[in-house]
Amino acid sequence: MSISRQNLTIVIVTLKSENIIDQCLESIDKNISIIVVENSNNQKFKNKLESKYQNLKCILTESNLGMGAGNNIGIRAAKTEFILILNPDVLLEKNTLDELFLASQKLSDFSIIAPLETKYINYGILNNINNKFPFEVQWVDGFAMLLNKKKFKDEIYFDEKFFMYLENNDLCKRVRGNDGSIFVAPNAKINHLAAKAVNVKFADEVEFSRNWHWIWSKFYYNKKHFGFLKAIIVCLPNYFSAVLKFIFYLLINNKIKKKIYYNRASGFFNALIGKSSWYRPNLQD
Repeated sequence: MSISRQNLTIVIVTLKSENIIDQCLESIDKNISIIVVENSNNQKFKNKLESKYQNLKCILTESNLGMGAGNNIGIRAAKTEFILILNPDVLLEKNTLDELFLASQKLSDFSIIAPLETKYINYGILNNINNKFPFEVQWVDGFAMLLNKKKFKDEIYFDEKFFMYLENNDLCKRVRGNDGSIFVAPNAKINHLAAKAVNVKFADEVEFSRNWHWIWSKFYYNKKHFGFLKAIIVCLPNYFSAVLKFIFYLLINNKIKKKIYYNRASGFFNALIGKSSWYRPNLQD
C-alpha cells in the first residue's frame, strides 16, 4: 500500500494556537494539502493562515467542538485517501513523511500508521525494535496518526461524545474490533512539544478543563466498552481522591488546586449520571 504527497492531507485542529501553529506548518512539505480546523469563529486567524500558506485551507467551526469533532470535520472535508492527524504542537522532522511513505509500502494493509515520538528513542524504550520495519501496536497517541480512510466504514472516525482525552484510544479499539491493524513506523520521527497547543496564558483554564474531561472521558470510555459497573470500579478511586484533595486545598485556600480537584470530581459525577461532556474552558482574551 503506497502513500504519496498527492493522496495525503494533513488535518490540524486548533484553538488559541497562534503562538505555535507556524512552527508546525513550517515543518510540513509545501506540496501537501493541509486543512486546519479552528474551533472558534476567528476569521482573522483563518485569513492569516490562508494568505501565508498556499497549500492550506482553514475551516472555522464557530464554537469549541473538541478534538474528535474537529478532526472529523477535517477528515470529511479532505478529498484524499489518506489523512495525517497532527496536533499544532507537533513538529515533523525533515524525513518524517518520506519514512511514513516507505513504511506504508512494506505493509499489505493497515488502518492506522503512526510516526514515533523522539522521546521514546531518547528514553531508550524502543532499543530492541528493528527500525527497518513498522511494528504492530494496540493503540497510538492521537497527536500524530495517519488514517487509511477506506478502512473506516460509514465514515465513522472519532466518537464526538469525547471532548478531549481517550478519543484516540476509542478509535483504535474500534479499529481492532473490526479486524483493522495499527502500526508504528519507527524511522518516521516527530517532536511533540506537549501541552503547547493552546497559548500558555490560558494554562490554568486549560488545566481545569483537562481535569474535568480526563475523568469524564475515562468513565465514558470504560462504560462504552466494558459496562457501567466497570466504569465505576475504575474511576471511583479517582473521585474519592479528588474529593479529599479538594477539601485539603479548600482548607489551605489554594484556589487553583481547589478548582482542579473540584473539576475532577465534577467530571466524574457528570459522567456517572450520564450527562454529556459539556465543560468548556474560559479562553476569552
